[in-house]
Amino acid sequence: MAATTTATTPDETLFERAAGGLHIGGIPAGRLAERVGSTPFFAYDRALITRRVAAVRAALPADVHLSYAVKANPMPAVLHHLAGLVDGFDVASGGELRHALDTPVSADRISFAGPGKSTAELRQAVAAGVTVELESATELARVRELADDLGRPARLALRVNPDFALKGAGMRMGGGPQQFGVDAERVPELVAEITAAGLDLLGFHVFAGSQNLRADSIREAQTATVELLLRLADTLPGPLRYLNLGGGFGIPYATRDTPLDLPGVGTHLADLLATRIRPRHPAARVALELGRYLVGEAGVYLTRVVDRKESRGTTFLVVDGGLHHQLAASGNFGQVIRRNYPVAVAHRAAGPTADAPSETVTVVGCLCTPLDLLGDRVELPRAEIGDLIAVFQAGAYGRTASPSAFLGHPEPVEVLV
Repeated sequence: MAATTTATTPDETLFERAAGGLHIGGIPAGRLAERVGSTPFFAYDRALITRRVAAVRAALPADVHLSYAVKANPMPAVLHHLAGLVDGFDVASGGELRHALDTPVSADRISFAGPGKSTAELRQAVAAGVTVELESATELARVRELADDLGRPARLALRVNPDFALKGAGMRMGGGPQQFGVDAERVPELVAEITAAGLDLLGFHVFAGSQNLRADSIREAQTATVELLLRLADTLPGPLRYLNLGGGFGIPYATRDTPLDLPGVGTHLADLLATRIRPRHPAARVALELGRYLVGEAGVYLTRVVDRKESRGTTFLVVDGGLHHQLAASGNFGQVIRRNYPVAVAHRAAGPTADAPSETVTVVGCLCTPLDLLGDRVELPRAEIGDLIAVFQAGAYGRTASPSAFLGHPEPVEVLV
């Protein structure tokens, strides 16, 4: 039998609690649900996003450009809010590109990465003037044809598959054979081909992995990335103008997770800039690409209890949401060993009281599958039918990373407050 875990919220300073109730964007969760008009829904706190970007800015060197990875949360309202806070966007599809171009962020501050860009998507990118981060020699050939057809130059960078792997990453995207990027040893020949074709190669991009909470691992990867890209920069016919060091900063999802030492990462990056990058490439635009780290902890998934039942000694809270909206919280989005996300009874977010003592419950969704599990044997104040359950850490890879069409339930609403 699984051990009971106490359901806790993230850092107590993140979301306000007043009279025991959870507030999001200054609004009590219950009133916000009435304002939205239905459950389940995602709510993102704009003030928390602003605060997180400010913390990153304070920790990183001033001349590092901060780019937002749109894949983490492509909600248009979130993008428009972030457009005034970050230096650029990174997109991974034609749909994300359209959303990014709808914001005030200029096209030359948008990069387009991804191993399977269609010809139509590449045409969009070249026409818009965004930076295409090439993933293969055949993608280069298609971009050349499109640039000729459109009669406009293509802005290019090479995504490099490094010859090292990021230790401690939740998901590795570099090192060994990969669908991502051009193997480092093949980059010089591709640079020569780009140069011979007279195309505009700005620089390089490496993204070694994601969801890393180990500052030492990130520092090690950044050092290796910089050394690799400095070697490759020597193959360029002109100055290096673009150096995307990736990101991969993780956020805590379980009580045993230790938050990333952001200042430690920033100090190390400042040293790399001062001693390795700037002496050789003083004008290069050095970028970090962060998604989850900027928005993940600012989101809450709110779902309502529709049934309460006992089965052979286990109390189940059945809610109207589930894995079709929040796949990651169910443990089916990259987790090898399932761990509970922080959850709370929204109107009792401060914890149990005399009239609502704590109890051990399992929170399950409304889908007809045993995989639909949002909280396994968690300790919560007693909840009744009609109460709201809050699932935290829901600001990244939530709605758009979930199988929303499964079993035909309605799409969840998203709000930025």
